[in-house]
Amino acid sequence: MDLIEVTALRLRCIIGVRAEERRDLSDLVIDLAIGTEARPAALVDDVTEVWNYRTATKGVIALVQQSEYHTIEALAEAIATHLVDDHHAPYAKVRVSKPGALRFADDVAVVIERGHR
Repeated sequence: MDLIEVTALRLRCIIGVRAEERRDLSDLVIDLAIGTEARPAALVDDVTEVWNYRTATKGVIALVQQSEYHTIEALAEAIATHLVDDHHAPYAKVRVSKPGALRFADDVAVVIERGHR
């Protein structure tokens, strides 16, 4: 399996449980790794054979910016489901991190992996 990676997607949304987290937008950094078969596109050098990461990433951006989850776990699950179910990714690895969520730490992150069931 080959991977398409989208790294350090910086987005803002409502996420968290405290009153200020429900009121103010929080910064998130999202990394995506999409399992695909790149060989057909590579052999013919044809964009129509490529898994459409542009459209999928635009969908992720819209999903995140409109979301209001309490946990980064729920958001990561929603992103993975979007990639696998809506964009037919055979496999998706999603990392969602919340910079500054803990004192003395750069960020807190969750990483999940999902595929077709």
